[in-house]
Amino acid sequence: MKQKQTDLPSCEIKIDKEGRWFHKGAEMIRRDFIQLFYQNMELNSSGQYIINWMGQSCYVDVEDTAFVVKSVIFKNTGTDLGTRFIVVLNDDTNEDLLPDTLYVGSSNILYCRVKERYFPARFSRASYYQIAQYFEEEKGTYYLKIDGIKHIISQGTDS
Repeated sequence: MKQKQTDLPSCEIKIDKEGRWFHKGAEMIRRDFIQLFYQNMELNSSGQYIINWMGQSCYVDVEDTAFVVKSVIFKNTGTDLGTRFIVVLNDDTNEDLLPDTLYVGSSNILYCRVKERYFPARFSRASYYQIAQYFEEEKGTYYLKIDGIKHIISQGTDS
């Protein structure tokens, strides 16, 4: 759980490790509100999630990451664009996986960076199994090979 910053009030919002949003303990179901919060979210220098909206700022209690990879789509275009993986995120967006940002964190959870490398994203169990079938291992090091390039999956760092 992220450390609370004392000079900002709480948004009274929690995001659990599965990417579900709660306000004062009740699950938020209005996708339009959640989208608005995502669009106005940032990380401060200590890694705390902050929502800035209409001149006001508050912190969000995030169990692990605000972004969760819900599924992974493998694309082999058969053209010069080559092979790519698309991550489907819990904010209802899709983006190309940046394979050099893959890392394994605590409890052997797979993560990557999203939103132009700005935010960490946790892979859900389902998305992990979707991408893990493409992992290869050599001398104890795991990597994702895309178009002949080995992208090593780093251990224990938020790169």
